[in-house]
This record gives sequence, C-alpha cells and structure tokens, in this order.
Amino acid sequence: MHEASLAGGILKLVEDAAQREGFRRVTVLRMEAGRLAGIEVRALQFALESLAPGTCLQDAQFEIEEPVGQAWCLHCSQTVEIAQRGDACPGCGSYQVQPTGGTELRVLDMLVDD
Repeated sequence: MHEASLAGGILKLVEDAAQREGFRRVTVLRMEAGRLAGIEVRALQFALESLAPGTCLQDAQFEIEEPVGQAWCLHCSQTVEIAQRGDACPGCGSYQVQPTGGTELRVLDMLVDD
C-alpha cells in the first residue's frame, strides 16, 4: 500500500511548514488526488488518520478532491476527459492519448491554529 508512504510524505511536508511558519496544528488539510494518479483515496485518508495522533495533524479534517483525468488525443488533437489510464478518446475512439491532467497529488491549502 503506497498510500502509507504518501501519507508519511504529506506529514513531513506539513511538519516542515509548521516549523517554518510557526503554527502548532492543522485543523483542515485540503488536498487533490487526481483520478489518474494511481492513488486509492480511502486508503490515503486512512493512512493520514493513522499517522496523525501525536503530530500537528492530530484531529485534523482531511478533504481530498478527485479531479477528473484529462488527456491530449494525438489523433483528433483535442483535450478530452478520461476515467482511467488506457481509456480511448471519447471523441474518435483512438487509444493514442497522453494524460495531461488528473495525475497529481498535492496539498492545496491548510487551516491552522497558531
């Protein structure tokens, strides 16, 4: 389950920000995990909740948005929406599509207590 490793990286990022910016705890952590990122959102949520006790994420609310996947179709030269990697272009049926969005995992913002 690589989500546990990702959660550890997110915790490190937040703790580094807390030390740098001088806040004690996070009340809301808002993230984005694109549908093409290969992340099981419920597993990531569970991993974050498991790591949180005793850290600045203790009792934090985790909000994870899941933007749709987007790809560039090489055949019809358009940006199209795809549900998962390996899907065909919904416009022309070509499988020559290059993912361009929905592949990211990122922290969008945090609500913190000083």
